[in-house]
Amino acid sequence: MTTAVVSTEAEAMRHALSLAAHGPVWGVNPRVGCVILSPEGEILAEGWHRGAGTPHAEVDALSKLEPGEARGATAVVTLEPCNHYGRTGPCSEALIAAGVARVVYSVSDPGVASSGGAARLSEAGVAVEGGLLADEVESFLRVWLTATRLGRPFVSVKWASTLDGRAAAADGSSQWITGTAARQRVHEQREQADAILVGTGTVISDDPSLTARGDAGELLAHQPLPVVIGDREIPAGAKLATALRLPGHDLDATLRDLFERGIRHAYVEGGPTLASAFIAAGLVDEFLIFLAPALLGGPRLAVGDLGVESMAGIHTLHIDSIEQLGKDILVTARPATER
Repeated sequence: MTTAVVSTEAEAMRHALSLAAHGPVWGVNPRVGCVILSPEGEILAEGWHRGAGTPHAEVDALSKLEPGEARGATAVVTLEPCNHYGRTGPCSEALIAAGVARVVYSVSDPGVASSGGAARLSEAGVAVEGGLLADEVESFLRVWLTATRLGRPFVSVKWASTLDGRAAAADGSSQWITGTAARQRVHEQREQADAILVGTGTVISDDPSLTARGDAGELLAHQPLPVVIGDREIPAGAKLATALRLPGHDLDATLRDLFERGIRHAYVEGGPTLASAFIAAGLVDEFLIFLAPALLGGPRLAVGDLGVESMAGIHTLHIDSIEQLGKDILVTARPATER
């Protein structure tokens, strides 16, 4: 049993958020943390969700208590407790059965099947309060919440370019525009995604493997699903010859297909044609732009035609962060007006 004492429920929520960070960033389930508090503010137990098929955070925390020990306690949870039977049972019912008197959560569950936990708890006489530190938890769960609300994967578009916006030299060569630190960050970003998306043109010209690797070239623990989009035939001997193929040019349909397959975070790394198509369609949630302190000139732009004919149609972005990686810079941005 944990014997620490927290002074406020907000402090307990921040601790629950730190617990949630232990969970995997990929997969269909959100990262959730839970802290069970005694009426005196003592932490009785804590838990977090470790991935699909494992106990949810609330059940994980309750499992560390003896029967009856949670009676009259307060459960502080980063996400509204679920209210459905999936691979595990409803957390709302587990909290009710344990005799928890009060539940404080941050963000409501937007899932069609899993939402409704707050209402079920209230019906059972449990005091419920939502919205505590909602901005912090919304930011933490941005990828999963966006995907669940929109019914499609969260889309990150990545490219590397020179300061004058070139992704390759005039002859098509592009290795390497950025340095080792920036390239390693790309591998780390790949590992955090459910799938990597490229177009057939990239497969034909570059023959990528799309693996996530460490500093020494070793495969990282999680490998995203490689997805090739487009109708062109790719060589039988290509590294991605057996990757998931999604033909056609309807990106909305492509993303819905991926969502049904359990993909919640799509990392688009497929060159200017595919990146431009996602941007023009308004389907990008995050831009990951690696800039090298170099100039190339020429026609090989990182982004192509976006269908913008005047300044009235410009795609404005909000910059979240700027980070130096060796000699290069990573700009992380999002659409200025989010959905």
